[in-house]
Amino acid sequence: MNPVTDEQLFSPRRFPVLGPAGRAMLRHLVDHPNAPLYRDFSGHRLTRLGVWQAHWRQWQVMNAEIPWALDATDPPPWAEAWVRQLAHTVPAARGLAGQPWGDLPLVSRADLSHALHLHTPSGVPVDQLLCFSTSGTTGHPLKVPSLPRVAVDYQAYHRRALRHAGVELKAGPGQVGIVLAGFQQRCFTYVSVNPLQGECGLAKLNLNPDDWRSPADRAAYLDAMAPELVSGDPISLAELARLGLKHRPRALLSTSMALHDGLRRELEWQFRCPVLDLYSMNEVGPIGVFDPKVDGFVLLQPRLHVEIVDDAGHPLPYGQPGEIVVSGGFNPCLPLLRYRTGDRARLDMSPRGPVLRGLVGRAPVRYRAPSGRWVNNVELSQALAPFALVRFAFHQQADGPFVLRAEATEPLASLAPRLREAIEARFGEPLPLTIEPLVADDKLRQYTSDLADPC
Repeated sequence: MNPVTDEQLFSPRRFPVLGPAGRAMLRHLVDHPNAPLYRDFSGHRLTRLGVWQAHWRQWQVMNAEIPWALDATDPPPWAEAWVRQLAHTVPAARGLAGQPWGDLPLVSRADLSHALHLHTPSGVPVDQLLCFSTSGTTGHPLKVPSLPRVAVDYQAYHRRALRHAGVELKAGPGQVGIVLAGFQQRCFTYVSVNPLQGECGLAKLNLNPDDWRSPADRAAYLDAMAPELVSGDPISLAELARLGLKHRPRALLSTSMALHDGLRRELEWQFRCPVLDLYSMNEVGPIGVFDPKVDGFVLLQPRLHVEIVDDAGHPLPYGQPGEIVVSGGFNPCLPLLRYRTGDRARLDMSPRGPVLRGLVGRAPVRYRAPSGRWVNNVELSQALAPFALVRFAFHQQADGPFVLRAEATEPLASLAPRLREAIEARFGEPLPLTIEPLVADDKLRQYTSDLADPC
């Protein structure tokens, strides 16, 4: 199903360092008789020096403590020097050095979407630059600049989260470390290896049966690969649970969307392993992991300051609910300063450090077509991505009809037929769809539905 040449699979550009174990693993992942259709190519892009530096950063993350201020309204100890640095390298931060922390302006996703160049620093190594698109939940599409080191550093924060569940990674040469599972009509899929774990395997695959020769191949392939970890969102993990796997991963990681407690318990019972609910954003990576022992999301990044603010943007003390605002992070291409997440919680003290409690984040939304077929919001994001929409909101009413409210860079009347065509293509049938102008503030939720989802 995947006639991939060695030249394609072992590209020195994607794999500057690739040993015999890595070559064998890549071949094993794509040549297995039950393998899915891998549509794309990817790789870690790290040199030997880059691998050594990644090991060092991972050690630092695993051994660092989260700064713990007695007063939640205080900035972190590194804030003053960091803001001075940003004032010299980031256009949007010019003139901010020396200002009281609570007086610094808040930044929204709309700000990044409309003028990303004002929030990226000078001196970014353009020859290494990567860029990926994200639609988010506020209706502001965004291209996130990144580097190969950022992708590999995700593992450090995942390891820190796994440690809360008592799981230490063991996968090494000849084994598959992680499968990233999607469940979409279209999905970026590839194979790679992890240079920090003896070139163990990594696969990003789509559980949609259309990406496989036979629906039964999904379970057969995953059982044969026996990944140590499986990562996905609540929608893909729910589909994973339906496959009847014999293999039991050591942990499941749920990201991108809110994981309901009932589904978490069901997955833990079926797979007999911890299911980690990660609060994560494409802009900053993993922020926290839910720990039932403290009934909240334990913060994961030592260099990410998390604060709670009121509607006016003023920092709130511990225990007060408000909007989550983050500063810092591990992506040198996007050093966020007081970035509004749009999510709400309260910051509390706990024996395991600062925790976010009462998190109201982004929930997965599925929509029912007139034929009864269900389509998830990720597919709609992909369908609408090619259009120059400033923001949009998609809603299904209780009796079935849909409403798309959009703000675009061209007249909506001329754009509407193409929007309808793209949406109906994802549903596979004509829809009772109304398209109208959007007039809303920045706190808009992108996907909503009045229907009860049986999933």
